[in-house]
Amino acid sequence: MSKSVPHPSAHSGSAVGEKVTLRQWVAVFGAVLGAFMAVLDIQITNASLAEITGSIAATLDEGAWISTAYLVAEIIVIPLTAWMAGAFGTRRYVMGNAVFFLVASVACGFANSLGSMIFCRVLQGFAGGVLIPMAFTIILRTLPPSQRATGFALFGITATFAPSVGPTIGGWLTEAFGWPSIFYLNVLPGLLLCAAIYWGLDDEPMELKRLRNGDWAGISTMAVGLAALTIFLEEGNRNDWFESDMIAQLAIVAFVCLGSFVLIEWLHPRPLVNLRLFGRRNFGFAGLTNIALGVGLYGLSYILPVYLAQVQHYNSTQIGETIMWMGWPQLVLMPFVARALMPRYDPRVLVTIGMAFFGGSALLNGWMSHDTGHDQLIVSQVMRAIGQPLIMVPLTSIATAGIEMSQAGNASALFNMMRNLGGSVGIALGGTLVSMRERFHSAQLGEAVQGYAPATQMRLAELSAAFMQTGSDASTAMHRALFALQATIRREAYVMAFDDCFLILGSVLVLSCATIWCCQRAKVEQRPGPAH
Repeated sequence: MSKSVPHPSAHSGSAVGEKVTLRQWVAVFGAVLGAFMAVLDIQITNASLAEITGSIAATLDEGAWISTAYLVAEIIVIPLTAWMAGAFGTRRYVMGNAVFFLVASVACGFANSLGSMIFCRVLQGFAGGVLIPMAFTIILRTLPPSQRATGFALFGITATFAPSVGPTIGGWLTEAFGWPSIFYLNVLPGLLLCAAIYWGLDDEPMELKRLRNGDWAGISTMAVGLAALTIFLEEGNRNDWFESDMIAQLAIVAFVCLGSFVLIEWLHPRPLVNLRLFGRRNFGFAGLTNIALGVGLYGLSYILPVYLAQVQHYNSTQIGETIMWMGWPQLVLMPFVARALMPRYDPRVLVTIGMAFFGGSALLNGWMSHDTGHDQLIVSQVMRAIGQPLIMVPLTSIATAGIEMSQAGNASALFNMMRNLGGSVGIALGGTLVSMRERFHSAQLGEAVQGYAPATQMRLAELSAAFMQTGSDASTAMHRALFALQATIRREAYVMAFDDCFLILGSVLVLSCATIWCCQRAKVEQRPGPAH
């Protein structure tokens, strides 16, 4: 079995002692900063997509590939990180990918066509996908059990806070400095990341023989299968799912390749990833909860900006100002959960309460009207900001309870991949539900608004009179009145479709509470004193 075992000097002391040196904390902060950048870049283009596509002469449908390309590359590379870090050494591998990430980010800012943008985003995703699980791995290897709750709180900021503030930061930068600035934003944090990792981690010898003896059949089937599955989920709704030959073929490729991957990993003497970790009670059931978290986290982060843009006609700055209410409170709550709540309460209780808040915030949005905007959304956004920290830190502790240091890399890759795959499902589910339910509600409302009904005739007369007062003749006024009535029906159908989507995503989150109670209680060790 392939294991990513650090060199004895790399993280000595932290695995056996309780004291954590300044160098080790710097390494953890640097790794977390890298993960934050990588997760932020998944969502940062959402609020600025119209400006980006307009600049590179692409349609909004084509522009969806700007996010899809990044996410596909990221999901493919995440399971490879433990194996590659073992071959090149943790410090060398993280720093190399951080530099690559910076170069690709700057290249995205200079892209002048859809093809060049997608190519640069793929490169950026390959590097960013390394930074996410490596941060998780460095926390597990560097911090002793009594300090890991703090490390998981820092990592939780990358997993839940970054997607929440991504559209906010992206929208503000686009309005103030233009869309390329959302990519140049990575330069300064990236340089800090490289400096922190270089100073904070010891060097490790390379073991390039791992590359020669690698599980290449598993790598190939996994890469093709995950790419096909992610594109299937991301593009299915825009292509009418199985009505499209491309989407049907992607489904077949994903099924065959991922099925082959599981079989290869189960039989291979040195598998790429240790799928047997799913047989461990806590890791398996916490992983299912993590998938549901990804569904809600990315699904809601996708749906809410779309609602604000389509129904409220908000620009990127207004969308960011609305969404920020679910982001910034998490900076205060994450450390509080780690230091005050985790040592005192069963982590399963905290996850349940967090899912109730998170799911409840979505359910609350399931009763919106066309007047629901920034002010009306503050309560649900704050509820979400309270819920997410209560989920991420305890859930990570439950999943990693009893995981050996030699399996830290495998556990990190699998756990983060599950959340990202859940995110792809959430985005696909959100887009599909809005599209399907809008058509359903349009048909229902169209049947209800009969042309000869007294209420309809009265409304048309009122609208016609209003248009005639603005200078339209009787025929033109009636035409404009019919158009306005159709627009109102379409608007209300969209609002009802978004309501349905929020209700379904909220129900998924609330029902996922059941899986966490299939886990055993994870003991969280008390901190022996201040960190050193």
